[in-house]
Amino acid sequence: MLFTGQAEITIDAKQRLAVPSKYRNRLPEGETTWYCVPWPEGSILRLYPASVYEPLALRLDDSLTAGSDASKIDQSFSFVEPLEMDKTGRVRLLKWHLDLVGMPSEVMVIGARNRLEVHARDVWRASMVDRFREMAALYERSERRGETQA
Repeated sequence: MLFTGQAEITIDAKQRLAVPSKYRNRLPEGETTWYCVPWPEGSILRLYPASVYEPLALRLDDSLTAGSDASKIDQSFSFVEPLEMDKTGRVRLLKWHLDLVGMPSEVMVIGARNRLEVHARDVWRASMVDRFREMAALYERSERRGETQA
């Protein structure tokens, strides 16, 4: 499943985010669970459909003797919460997630390949031209490292 594009949305007073139909229509039939991952870099919320998030999360190595970094990664799952989308396509974001990343009510929801990202609208708009100008160089560096597939 591939999410692209962007949409301006307002988080309502009950902390509900209406997932734009162009993104909902990409979901497998019957999929209603999103995993919300607050992300410190850029102060954003990442929303993964359950069918994407669960296999990615379970791919991480398990160990009874996990080292310090592995333990911290495991503990970072305490920040992740599943959210159920209602029949009208809204998810209720958690207040502590919104507070943690400093999310205002005016947001941009962007398609970021296998997930959606929720960004503060003013921050996203202010950085859009720079992001666009950086795009070609970013792809080139990524291809040199072998991170993209044709």
